[in-house]
Amino acid sequence: MDKRGEMLQKINEISFTVNDLTLYLDTHPTDENALAAFSQAANERKNLLEAYAKEFEPLTMNCVCPDTNNQTGSHTSYPAKKHFTWVDGPIPWDNRGGVL
Repeated sequence: MDKRGEMLQKINEISFTVNDLTLYLDTHPTDENALAAFSQAANERKNLLEAYAKEFEPLTMNCVCPDTNNQTGSHTSYPAKKHFTWVDGPIPWDNRGGVL
C-alpha cells in the first residue's frame, strides 16, 4: 500500500473510533473514560486530516488551506500557485489507482 493509501486507512480507522464513541456518548454523556477517549481520538483524527491535506489534498472543508495544502505540488493542476485546494487530487471515493 502506498503512503496515500496508508494515511487514508489510518484516517478511516480513527474516524470509525470517533463515530463509535459519539454514539456511545449520546447515551452515556458523563462517562469520563469515554469522554477522554473521544477527546484523544478526535484530536488524532484532526491531526491526521491536517497531515493528509498538507501532503495530498483536503478531505474535509475544514482542512482547506491554500497556504499549506499539497506542499509537494505533486497532486494538483496548479503547482506552486496559491489556489482553492479542494479541487486537488482524486476524490477518495473515486478509487483511481486502487487507493481504497
